[in-house]
Amino acid sequence: MLTRKQSELLRFIHERLKETGVPPSFDEMKDALFLRSKSGIHRLIIALEERGFIRRLPNRARALEVLRLPDSSTPADSGRSKRFAPSVIEGTLGRVRAWVQSDAGDDLERSAIAIPVMGRIAAGTPIAALQNRSHTISLPPDMLPPGDYYALEVRGDSMIDAGIFDNDTVVIRKQDTAETGDIVVALIDDEEATLKRLRKRGASIALEAANPAYETRIFGPDRVRIQGKLVNLVRKY
Repeated sequence: MLTRKQSELLRFIHERLKETGVPPSFDEMKDALFLRSKSGIHRLIIALEERGFIRRLPNRARALEVLRLPDSSTPADSGRSKRFAPSVIEGTLGRVRAWVQSDAGDDLERSAIAIPVMGRIAAGTPIAALQNRSHTISLPPDMLPPGDYYALEVRGDSMIDAGIFDNDTVVIRKQDTAETGDIVVALIDDEEATLKRLRKRGASIALEAANPAYETRIFGPDRVRIQGKLVNLVRKY
């Protein structure tokens, strides 16, 4: 039996993983549960882990996986629990045909979505703006909401508290607007691209890191253009 706060936290983590594929930060969990300190979140996470509802991934800062929900003995259907093998696909954008093998050994045809990898993005000090397409990755269509997509290889550690690490590949939905709290690709002064959490502060735009070692940068609205919103993440082990 879980306490009310334990259940609330488990549901929040589960929904965030389903929506973005990235676990929430401790600050986001604290705000969602209206707690005053992150130590309370830490105790709740330990309790959920001891009861077998979540697992903390080794050697990954605050990376969480939901194993099951209170009303189910089976693994939870979270964004992180969906298994797929990113592969390089040569071809045009859009839907492509991919062959997979069933447990019975039969070849099954299913559709996949080819996403171009457009180079590297800094999760730290901004680097040069997006480069040309280097290759593509493929994802099952049920992992992506409708839209146009591109992917970027992450360099840097400023988003580690949001579960985004150096060498991850982030999947970005193309859009030029975003809400406060969204993790976005922001183009600064038309020459620097960076991956940060967007905060709107009156007429200004704040690009916020998820690592206390980095300062929040604040710009006028004419200096920042949104290039897309984070919707998924691919990690190689």
